[in-house]
Amino acid sequence: MTFDIRFLPDDKSVRVKPGTSVLDASRKARVLIRTRCGGNAACLMCKVSAASGEGLSAPSDNEKHKLGNQLTEGVRLACQAKVTGNCTVNIPEDPLKAAVRAQLAKQREDDLW
Repeated sequence: MTFDIRFLPDDKSVRVKPGTSVLDASRKARVLIRTRCGGNAACLMCKVSAASGEGLSAPSDNEKHKLGNQLTEGVRLACQAKVTGNCTVNIPEDPLKAAVRAQLAKQREDDLW
């Protein structure tokens, strides 16, 4: 049995076995989720959002402690959330990448004039 996990905004999907962490699934899909701690819930860099929460394991006590109120907003740690069904997760855009994208969009708009 396998499940599909879809990563936004890259719109890449991959099939994984139940119990696979979202972080490991992202590596299989070649989608970058930043982390420094190697998946030990120490750096909190691997935050993703899963609006519905469907298809992911319930948050562990460690994840609850680390994320607090962010859990109610659908934020999960990719290293801790396990795939339990088909799901979609949104990876926040890197701030530098977002700034470059915004600057390029502005430049394209300026080129129109």
